[in-house]
Amino acid sequence: MAERSFKKEVKKLHAGAGETFQGEGILAVTKALLQSGVAYVGGYQGSPISHLMDVLADAKDEILDDMGVHFETSASEATAAAMLSASVHYPLRGAVTWKSTVGTNVASDALANLASGGVTGGTVVVIGEDYGEGSSIMQERTHAFAMKSHIWLLDPRPNLPSIVDAVEKSFELSEASHTPVMLQMRIRACHVHGHFTAKDNVKPSFTLGDALENPQRDLSRIVLPPSTFVHEKEKLEDRLPAAIQFIKEHRLNEVFDGPRKDIGLVVQGGCYNTTIRALEHLGLADAFGNSKIPLYVLNVAFPLVDDELLAFAQDKSALLLIEEGGPEFIEHEINSIFARAGCTTRLLGKSMLPRYGEYTCDVIKDGLRQFLQQQTPDLLQDEVGIKLVPSKPLSVEALDQAVPARPAGFCTGCPERPVFSAIKQLQREQGDFHISCDIGCHLFSILPPFNIGATTMGYGLGGASASAFNVPSRKPAIAIMGDGGFWHNGLTSGIGNSVFNKSDGVNLIIDNAYTAATGGQDILSSKADNPERSTQHSIARAVEGVGVKWVKTLSRTYDVKAMKQTLREAITTKGVGPKVVVAQSECMLNRQRREKRERRKEIQDGQRVVESRFAIDGDTCTGDRACIRLSGCPSLTVKPNPDPWRSDPVTHIDNSCVGCGLCGENVHADILCPSFVKVEVVRNAGWLERQRRRLSQAVIGWLQRRAAKQQQLELLEGVSQ
Repeated sequence: MAERSFKKEVKKLHAGAGETFQGEGILAVTKALLQSGVAYVGGYQGSPISHLMDVLADAKDEILDDMGVHFETSASEATAAAMLSASVHYPLRGAVTWKSTVGTNVASDALANLASGGVTGGTVVVIGEDYGEGSSIMQERTHAFAMKSHIWLLDPRPNLPSIVDAVEKSFELSEASHTPVMLQMRIRACHVHGHFTAKDNVKPSFTLGDALENPQRDLSRIVLPPSTFVHEKEKLEDRLPAAIQFIKEHRLNEVFDGPRKDIGLVVQGGCYNTTIRALEHLGLADAFGNSKIPLYVLNVAFPLVDDELLAFAQDKSALLLIEEGGPEFIEHEINSIFARAGCTTRLLGKSMLPRYGEYTCDVIKDGLRQFLQQQTPDLLQDEVGIKLVPSKPLSVEALDQAVPARPAGFCTGCPERPVFSAIKQLQREQGDFHISCDIGCHLFSILPPFNIGATTMGYGLGGASASAFNVPSRKPAIAIMGDGGFWHNGLTSGIGNSVFNKSDGVNLIIDNAYTAATGGQDILSSKADNPERSTQHSIARAVEGVGVKWVKTLSRTYDVKAMKQTLREAITTKGVGPKVVVAQSECMLNRQRREKRERRKEIQDGQRVVESRFAIDGDTCTGDRACIRLSGCPSLTVKPNPDPWRSDPVTHIDNSCVGCGLCGENVHADILCPSFVKVEVVRNAGWLERQRRRLSQAVIGWLQRRAAKQQQLELLEGVSQ
């Protein structure tokens, strides 16, 4: 299963020539692939490109199979990149996708080899550029890798017609230059909505079956010396000129003219929408994109086209380059182009705009204002001649004081939270451990309230991150990874490496039944039946298969006491090699999505439904909030103390509680306090249950009235005395 279903939307993929296709950016990419005659598609999920994998998975039965398009979810980004080798010798169009830059790092070896030998059929890598304010990874750009390996990089304007055209032209550009192409989809472009005029879907003219029946081999495209030295020469003397010629002939880059001729803007395609919005705020463009300042839009970020840049710069005194992030690769290259050609137009970029960070509307607006004040201050006059005053930025200090910090954390009821509650309790007994973390939801354990975990090196590299600590010690290193990371890279680089080097460390593998962090896609160890994939493969058996002797599996992570005892045993057991603890519990988000649907239907059908919730007795709670420090569940909060003689607030459980029971487990495992109460909410209760409830409420009400009367009597007696 996946985070989001596209079963309804994929029916739109049948749209034929002339029909209007309306939807999300990711759906438009899929339609463009089909219109391009793609023969195979693969990839690895990850934000912001996860939904492309979900769309393709949902489209398999609906349209891909009928079109003769092979789709599969790759084991890693390296697997996906290597898949493109099908296009090296055959006229097969292939596409793969992953999250960058982390995915590109994983795929780098295969990509570099692919770019070296070149391709026959068009190959496109749809890159989810996870950069900026919504990012979840280290801040780097794909641009550097594209330049390094001479892979052409498209960065289309973020609207559906431009995105669809970029996909189609990417295949053509790849074939014209025998070079793989990267199509950069920024976070906002992935989820932009709009419409475009569809074309007919095209079945691949040459299929994978044709290739198998008629195998071909071109020795010049195989990456081995002496061909490798020829490949480098080809890149510069043949492929690059062919790519530039194609870009010019098909006008992949765009020029938007404006009445002001003495200055201009050079804009990365992905920054176009934000730039137009910033110009609109300054009164220099309208909502339809008509700008007073000419724009040269780089829908192809690499390679640059000298002729086009020089033509745009002609008769202009200065250009502002809007290049997001650093280093300023494009700025350096344009300066070199201008210097070689003797162009005197001044190029300004990072001197006006930040060297790092996402270029939001306010950021670009401030850079534009500074550029215009320096070059053409008259443009900063509105229609009645009043100079525009720079807007005052919000005070970050004031906002920081008003809004409390809210670090990323686990969802309500997350089955990973009790694992770290157990570790925290264990550390209180035995002191702190060195803990190597991994990519995934469990990474949030580094932050409050758990504050454990020292490193994160990459997906599935939790075990490898602890490999240097393979030395005798009373406290072994602990390595953590999720089931997704385990199958992606961790089995070999982490567990296999530990076995080979006779490590005595502890490896904790959190198995929540699918790649929860990327949207709930199935993996080898998923519990559910999947008609298209082979699932239900045991992680424990896999680690035993590479030589692990000590493996323990806990089928319920919410048992904090059992989790703590198992980890204690793993830490204290010596001389058996690496220890592996597999902690199993389904991702609560996916579980709630499924159970809420089932529960609603049962309630509508009049069936008896019991929902478990937890509550806290405010009169018993002491207000020390140890339960919050050990759990950090979003449903645990505070409220005023009901006792008028006590000022400290007491802990309170709000209505978002899903009844996972962790707070109660922590109480028992750590012997905290007796204030937690389990409550069962019964819907569609039977007649006997309703009568029993009325009776109990009547008895409780009578006891409360009696107690209140007794208090009044005692108070009156005290006053009379």
